[in-house]
Amino acid sequence: MPHAVPSHAPDLSPTSRRGPLATRLQDERFAGLLLLIAAVLALVWANSPWRDAYESLSSTDLGPAALHLDLSLSTWAADGLLAIFFFVVGLELKTEFVTGSLRNLNEALLPMIAAVLGMAVPALIYVAVQLASGSGATDGWAIPTATDIAFALALLGIFGRGLPSALRVFLMTLAVVDDLLAITVIAVFYTAQIHVLPLLAALGAIAVFALFVQRRVTAWWVLIPLALLAWALMHASGVHATVAGVLLGLVVPATLRRGEHDSLTHRFAAALQPWSAGLVLPIFAFFAAGVSVVDAGGLSQVLTDPIALGVMAGLVLGKTVGIWGGVAILVKTTSLQLGKGVGLSDVLGATMLAGIGFTVSLLIAELSFGDTPEGGVAKLAVITGSLIAAVLGGITLRIRATMRLRNAEARD
Repeated sequence: MPHAVPSHAPDLSPTSRRGPLATRLQDERFAGLLLLIAAVLALVWANSPWRDAYESLSSTDLGPAALHLDLSLSTWAADGLLAIFFFVVGLELKTEFVTGSLRNLNEALLPMIAAVLGMAVPALIYVAVQLASGSGATDGWAIPTATDIAFALALLGIFGRGLPSALRVFLMTLAVVDDLLAITVIAVFYTAQIHVLPLLAALGAIAVFALFVQRRVTAWWVLIPLALLAWALMHASGVHATVAGVLLGLVVPATLRRGEHDSLTHRFAAALQPWSAGLVLPIFAFFAAGVSVVDAGGLSQVLTDPIALGVMAGLVLGKTVGIWGGVAILVKTTSLQLGKGVGLSDVLGATMLAGIGFTVSLLIAELSFGDTPEGGVAKLAVITGSLIAAVLGGITLRIRATMRLRNAEARD
C-alpha cells in the first residue's frame, strides 16, 4: 500500500464553509419536518385522482441493464440512496462504540438490553396477532421492531424540555443499538439467496476502503468509487445493498491522531448528514409512503387488516411494554440503574417515542411484502402506528416535565 494520497477534497470538518441550509439540516426537528412533509405529500398524491401518475413515476426504470442495475426509482431510493443514510448510521455506531455512550459497557448495558427487549416484544405481538387471525402473514414480524432515531430524538427535544439530559443519552443509546440490530435482521432474514463471489468481492472493496481511511486518505475521487463498487457488488450478492453502507461507515477511524481536531467519523458524518437528512430520507419517504388507501377499500378496511393491527400494536404497545417494562424489572431486580437523575417515570415517555418506526420500518415492510397490497397495508400501519406513538410519547413527556417543574417549585 502506498503512502497516504494527499486529499484534494474540501475540508470535511463540521465548521468548514457550511451553508445556511446545511446548518439548518443539523437541527433534528427541521430534518424530521422535511421527512414528514415528504411522506404526507406521497400519501396525498397516491390517494388523489392523479395517483396513476405517482405509481408510474415510482415504477420508472433507470440504470444500466448490462450491470443488472436497471431498477425502478422506488428501488433506487430504498437500495441506492438509503445506503448513504446507513453509511451515516455506521459512522454514528463506530463513534458510539469507540468514544461515545457504548464505550462503557456498564453504563450502556441497561439501554442495550432494553433495545433487545424493545425489538423482541413487538415481534412477538405481531406474530401473535397473525396466528390468532390466521392471516399467515408472519413474514412481517420485523416491521414493528425498528426505531426511527431522527424522529424520536427530535420529539424528545421538543417535548422533553425540563427532563434530565441523561434521558437523551439513554434514548440515543437505545436507538443506536436498535439500528444495529435492525441492520443485522435485514442482512440475515431478508436475504433470499447469497452469491458468494460478489459478496467476497464487496468485502474486498470495503477492506481496501478501510486501508485508505486508516491512512487518512480522504480524497473523494479515491473513496467514492470504492464505495460505489462495494455497493454494486453487495447488491449483486443478494445481500441488501444498504448493508454495504453500514460496513463502510464502521471501518472509518473514530480516534484522533496527532494534529487532528476531529475524527474522520465526525468529519464524514458532518459532511454527509445534511444530504442524508435533507435529500436521502425525504426521497425515500416519498417513494415508500405512497400507499393508495382509496384502491384498498378505504382507511377503516386497511387499518383493521391483521397485518396493520399487528404492526400498530407492535409499535405502540410492544415497544412500551418491552423497553419500559424491561427497564423497570432490571432496575428493581439487578444492580443496573438509570442514574444521573433519570427515573422510571421519565423513561416512560421516551420509550413511547421508540415506537416511531418510520424509516427502517418502511424499508422492512417493503422487504417483507414487496409491491403488494399487503405491503401497502403494512406501510400505512407503520405511518399510523408511528403517529400514535409520537402523540402519546409527546403528551407523556410534557406531563412528566410539568410534574418535575411543580415538584421543584414546591421544594423551593
